[in-house]
This record gives sequence, structure tokens and C-alpha cells, in this order.
Amino acid sequence: MGGTKPNTGNQWILFLCTGNYYRSRFAEAIFNHRAEQLGIGWRAFSRGLDLQPHVNFGPISKYTREALAERSIPIELTAKEPAALQRQDLIKAHHIIALKEAEHRPLMHAQFPDSVDSVEYWTVHDLDAATAEEALPMIEKLVAQVLDDVLEKSNQV
Repeated sequence: MGGTKPNTGNQWILFLCTGNYYRSRFAEAIFNHRAEQLGIGWRAFSRGLDLQPHVNFGPISKYTREALAERSIPIELTAKEPAALQRQDLIKAHHIIALKEAEHRPLMHAQFPDSVDSVEYWTVHDLDAATAEEALPMIEKLVAQVLDDVLEKSNQV
């Protein structure tokens, strides 16, 4: 993590998924909640590679909303609406994670081919291949590992 970007306050982690509606928004809120608790200078934001308003209704998935409420994590720790990935987002981010390699690497290759290899790819299935009860705890565990890495690196400085 990190890289050669100047430290001008917060460092940023970017979570990518397809619609920026479910998985990436959950990762964003979980990360921001835990980062606040830990008092570290990292924050997360999320973007989508193929927003699908004809499929995703409303500002955020009900599964994400319910899972955050169950964990007493404020919904305000994620964006109000889905947002499409832009070049400036890739520039802003100190670390980029796409939630499912098989789904997101081809989209990155088509839209931002020069950034494909700067992304860490996970394998967290969308609702077509896993239930929210399977996927969201997996995201939570993976985000905890990222935070452990951030803390470890910051202790080495």
C-alpha cells in the first residue's frame, strides 16, 4: 500500500465494483468506520465500473443498508449515490481494490487499461453467485486485513 503519492492529510483507498451499489459501498463504510475507530489517516471511497440504474433501484442496496444497520455503522460513511469511476479517482487513490477479479479486470482493461495492474483484485461474488450473508462477512474480513496492513505499515514508518 502507499506508493509515491504525497501525504496531504488523508490517504485514500478506493473500492471498485460493477454498480457501486452493494459490495463496494459496504467495503467503503466498513473501512471508514474502522479507520475512524482506530484514529488512522486513511479513508475509503468507492466507485462503479458499469453503473446499472435499470437493475439497481435507489441509492444503495437494501442488503448493504441492513448489514450496516446491524453493525451500528452510520450509512453516512458511504456516498449518498452510486458514482462511476473517473480517471481522477485513480489518481487520488493510494490503494485500489476491485471486489471481483473475473468481473472487474475486464472492465478495467476496457476503460483504464494503463491502470489494470495497479489494482488489487479480490474474489467476492455478487448476488448472482453468493448471498449477502456469504459475501458481506467476507468483505468485512478482507477489509480488516487491509486495515491490519495499513496499521503495520504505519508502525514501520
